[in-house]
Amino acid sequence: MNAPDESGADQSAGDDAARDGAAAYALDTQSVRRSFDRAAKTYDASAVLHAEVRGNLLSRLDLMAIVPRVVVDAGAGTGHASFALIRRYPKALVIALDSSAHMLEAAGRRQSWLRRFARVRADAECLPLADGSVDLILSNLMLQWCNPDRVFTEFRRVLAPHGLLSFTTLGPDTLRELRSAWGEVDSHTHVHQFIDMHDIGDALVRGGFASPVLDVERYTLTYPDVRRVAADLKATGARNATMGRARGLTGRRQFGAMQAAYETFRQDGRLPATYEVVFAHAWTPGADTRRSTQEDATVSLDDIKQQLRARRRP
Repeated sequence: MNAPDESGADQSAGDDAARDGAAAYALDTQSVRRSFDRAAKTYDASAVLHAEVRGNLLSRLDLMAIVPRVVVDAGAGTGHASFALIRRYPKALVIALDSSAHMLEAAGRRQSWLRRFARVRADAECLPLADGSVDLILSNLMLQWCNPDRVFTEFRRVLAPHGLLSFTTLGPDTLRELRSAWGEVDSHTHVHQFIDMHDIGDALVRGGFASPVLDVERYTLTYPDVRRVAADLKATGARNATMGRARGLTGRRQFGAMQAAYETFRQDGRLPATYEVVFAHAWTPGADTRRSTQEDATVSLDDIKQQLRARRRP
């Protein structure tokens, strides 16, 4: 009789530890928003990886047979992708959507009177858009800051039948050197827990998407020292926003210990920072079973523009 009790206690303890671990890696959304607000002025100069990945993501649209009326750039940041989407789809309404007001202000300065996109400040997990009103959602390196299941549910809701979702996010090998170095110093969470490509695919299916296609590319940035790694992360808004992060300033001794541990990765005089980037696209099914008529699923551009004017805050 004692053995089952002990086994159950061990299982309970294991479950509690797993929950505690998951809670430590949960994101503080307010901290995320503040980080990107602060990074709006420094983002473009440091977002080398983001620009490279964005170019690859946009080039993949060449393979997609789609002529969208309404396009959403989710997690638009300073608007580079939004501007590229206007050039690619000149007849479409392009919506730059971001939770950071300062990022959207920077995006607004990128516009000209000839090429303009709407700017909407909103959380990707709660989109201020009508059901079935969007034909294409593009999102570059935003999903890692969100709950994927909630985001995919919202994306699926606003996408019209035969709508396309194309995005990138970060996989679990991202910043593995930094994670390992901090792991030698303390038990706090210093690097986010990124989601595996296969789990992203499963989340897409749960969200109601069809024919998901995912692949991984790895990028390595190199730096002269750890401080430059940290400076780039800070400049692009990629601060540690996990709930299990250490509160207050990092001590000099702790940072020095992390630096020493990171040095074991030095090659050819440079320190690497690895990024595992997941590329994915998926389609919405042709028929939306939540609607009884095709007319119910139709939303005019005038209706969307009116909605955007009412909701736009930047």
